[in-house]
This record gives sequence, C-alpha cells and structure tokens, in this order.
Amino acid sequence: MAWLPNNFITAALVVGLYCGFGRSADISQDRLERAITTTDSVPDWWQVAQFYQIYPRSFKDSDGDGIGDLQGIISKLDYLKDIGVTATWLSPIYTSPMADFGYDISDFFDIQKEYGTLADFDELIAEATKRNIKIILDFVPNHSSDENVWFQKSVKRERGYEDYYMWHDGYINATTGNREPPSNWLQAFRGSAWEWNEERGQFYLHQFAVKQPDLNYRNPAVVAQMKRVLTYWLDRGVAGFRIDAVPWCFEVLPDGDGRYPDEPLSGNTDDPDDASYLKHIYTQDLPETVDMVFQWRTLMDDYQRIHGGDTRVIMVETYSGLDYVMQFYGNRTTKGAQIPFNFQFIVGGNGDKNNTELNAAGFAKIINSWLSMMPAGKTANWVMGNHDQRRVGSRYGENRIDLMNMLQMFLPGVSITYQGEELGMTDLDISWEDSRDPAACNSNADIYEQFTRDPARTPFQWSDQANAGFSTNATTWLPINPNYVNVNVQTENATDSSHLSLYKQLVELRKLKTLQSGTTRYASVGENLVAVKRSLSGEATYVLVANVLGSSVFALDVATPLFVTGDFKIKLANPQAKATIG
Repeated sequence: MAWLPNNFITAALVVGLYCGFGRSADISQDRLERAITTTDSVPDWWQVAQFYQIYPRSFKDSDGDGIGDLQGIISKLDYLKDIGVTATWLSPIYTSPMADFGYDISDFFDIQKEYGTLADFDELIAEATKRNIKIILDFVPNHSSDENVWFQKSVKRERGYEDYYMWHDGYINATTGNREPPSNWLQAFRGSAWEWNEERGQFYLHQFAVKQPDLNYRNPAVVAQMKRVLTYWLDRGVAGFRIDAVPWCFEVLPDGDGRYPDEPLSGNTDDPDDASYLKHIYTQDLPETVDMVFQWRTLMDDYQRIHGGDTRVIMVETYSGLDYVMQFYGNRTTKGAQIPFNFQFIVGGNGDKNNTELNAAGFAKIINSWLSMMPAGKTANWVMGNHDQRRVGSRYGENRIDLMNMLQMFLPGVSITYQGEELGMTDLDISWEDSRDPAACNSNADIYEQFTRDPARTPFQWSDQANAGFSTNATTWLPINPNYVNVNVQTENATDSSHLSLYKQLVELRKLKTLQSGTTRYASVGENLVAVKRSLSGEATYVLVANVLGSSVFALDVATPLFVTGDFKIKLANPQAKATIG
C-alpha cells in the first residue's frame, strides 16, 4: 500500500499556540474510540449530510413586507449550494394565526399567506431538487391552533371530534365555589396548562400557549389524521420531517375517578408560574411517545418502499435525559428516528448555557456524553444551535465561533447548522417593546430576558446594504443586528480569513472518506486542549487540536492519548492559530 501522509488540523483561540508531539501532559480519562456508527460500506445520504435550519420568517424577504418567505428562500438556494448544504429543514410554514410564529397551526395542509402559496412550495421543491438539496419540513404533532377547524368542531362536540383534544370538567372548590383546573400542570410559556372554554363548558389542555390546544394521541382518529398530514407533504416531495416538541405528545392516563395527578415540585425555582417549578413526570417523556415515533418511522419506510426514491428521514426534537432520547433510535425489533437531536452542546457544559469559560475537559465530556450512550450501529449528530436558543457565538464566546464550526464538521455523523452560524451571527438584545416571542411576552418587562428567544431569530445578514440585504421594507419584523455591516455573506465571501470562508473549507474536508466513515478518538489534554482523531484503514489520519481557553500552551502531548505516531502537516487552521498551512 502506498504511504499516505497524515494531516494536522489546528484550531486556536489565542496567538502563540504551539502543539508538538513531545513532552507528556496530564491526560483526561474522558476519551473513547468508536466507529462512525454505520455498518454499511456506503453510508446512506443522511448519515454524512450537512443539514441547515432555515427560520423562514428571518431568512430572506422577497416582497418587501419585512418578513421572510418561500420565494426569498428560492432566491438563495444557490447560496445553500455554495456552502455545501445537503438538506434544509424549514421551521413551520403552515397556515397559522402566528401566536407562536407558525407553531400554532390552523391548517396543516396549506401555506401561511405571508410566506407564499402551495405553488411557491412546489417551486421550492423543484428548484432545490435541481441543486440536489433536499427539503425537510417541521412537523408539529403535539398541538394545533385554537383556530383550527378540528378544535372548533371539538368545542361543539361534533361527531368524530368530541375527543380530538384533551378536555376535562375540572373541579368545584368547596370553599370558594369556583371551578378550578383538573391538575396543577404548567405550560411551557408560564401559568396553568389548562384553559376554560365557555362554549364547551370544559377545560382544555395546552402545554404551550393558550392558543395551542394539545391533541389527544390516545384517540386513534388523531393518530390517523396526523399520519395523513405526513403523507400529504411526502406526496409534495419533502425528504422527511423534523418533529417538534416530541416529549409532550402523551400525558399520563387519569385514575379510575377521572383525576389527573398533580406533578411534584422541582425545587428549582420559587416562581409558581414558571414551567420549571414542577417535575414533569406525568406530561413528558412517556413510553407511548417513543412508540408513536416508531409508527411515524414505519410510515416513512413504507412510503419509500411504495414510491421509491431516497430514504425519508425523521429528526426528533427532545431535550429529555439521554437515556430517554436514545430510545428514539429504535431497538432490536423496531426502527426509530434516524436523527434524535443531540443537544449536548446546548444543554451541556456549565448547565446555564453560558460556556464562554468552558475548559477542555468540559468539551470532551460533552462529546463523550453522546457517543458513550449512543446505541451501536447508529449515527451521531451535532446540533450547536437553533431558533429556540442563544446563538453559538453568544453562548460559547465570539472567539470560539470557528472552533464550534470545526468541531461540528469534524466529529462523526450528521452536522446541523442553524442559519447564520456559518457567518458568526450573534444575539441582538431585544427590548421589551420590540419583543415578539410568546415565551417572553407572557412574562413581564422585568424578567422577559430569561425566556425570550427573539435574540437568535433576528433577520439573516446578507450584505452591508440597508436592512442587511434581508428586506427592502423600511422596517423588519424583528430588528436587525447592527453588526451586519461587517458580519454578512457579501463581506465574508470576499475575505479569506472570515468565518464563512473557513466554514466552506470545512464543508470540503467533510467529503473525505476518513471523516465520513472513520473511527473517532478524543481527549482533553490539560485545561486548554481538546484533541480529536479521525482514522480509517487505507486512508490518511486527521487530527483536530483546539486550544479552548484564552491562554497559551506549549509542547503538550496529544499523540499519546490519541494513539498517533509519525509526522503530521497542517491541513487547515482558523485565523487565530497563526499557523502555516502545509
């Protein structure tokens, strides 16, 4: 076999980093070697895919109303192609009164008018297909809008819809004579999860906003209806679904007297309206939910078997404990979701989502938390951010933006990028007056910043022109970050040392067989260094070395913990590394 040169990739956050394979250092035991996860000789398309989340309202406005839309996405498909996107998943575009910006759906079979039409959607599928880009839709199964015809029929107790939603009489307080909710359950957006409906004369359950009533998944008619929704969009050409808020789909059954149990106090807060006031042991993470995902996977596989084409994928959103999350992959007899989202780079680290001072051991622990628990033969995925979380540069520090992109692209399996992270977009502090997110607006001016998701949803920054090239309107639905003058596609495309330029180099690197199918070994070396090795028989070995702290280190041994020998040359470096390629 011909000799294959090894390649050394370096990422540094400070000037003056030097890493040699010489003097030993304290090596963390928090390291592991695993196969990429597939036993197939040729990975399926999604196993090595670069997914890209688009928040349509903030991506590109084509008609000058200050709101992004489908034609705006179509106009930027060449950009997605340029940055190597395999598939893009769109946050909800269905008809909605926009109480939760599309996650309150009044018609699961049509497009919200301010985003476009079904004809626009069909054009998006066609144009994306020309560029070999797949479209993934956001599927919202837990609830609908209270303006959905299903809910209106349920309120009226129309035949077939009586139990479409979670209804209960509640109880009369013997002391006050007032009717009270059936249980102490809390919604995600503060306050009781039960709302009284005067017309029906009962409470309905809403684990999110009041205008988002929970569907009743113990009703077979609901299960069948939502499968029709999936099939409808598969028929229109989507390549799969990202499934929203999965852990909430089922609640515990009432007892023999029809009573739902109260959830216990968590001890995490003294605020009785905050969702974290309770332990959600009766309203989240039930085993029936896992089975429901298995049913949706069967639907996807059956659809492919009948209609042909590539594998249709399921991506599951859940922030649950890893022992529960891993169940969504499936078991020995039943296939589950291909991609249960790995949110460990969001929830891991310091636990407060502020990881600007996270050391090397912290990074290694996050990597290990997923890879050590993932079932054999499954594919890892890495989600650094999304529309519900502060941006990566704001959570980990702007000096770590390149590092986070390098980790995401270098680690085994699927990469999932939220729009703008490739540019290094950061949060914009949104005033109480400008807040639009119901999670914030349901609180008050003193505490809304604890709950708001608006800072990560500001419009995409395309250029240094007015409104960052996002819209020609005088105003946009959320304010635009003033840093768009420097942080934008146009400027970064023209700059070799930009975040975007490095991101595109990483995209090319991910095409290597070693990174697509190789084994992975990782370690923390002292406080500063994280090192990751990717190797594959018959191919070159690649090593990523990153100084994650703001202090220089010298002559640390990364060869011993990674089991590497021989000479390496620098293949790729971020600008802070001050390293010479080659």
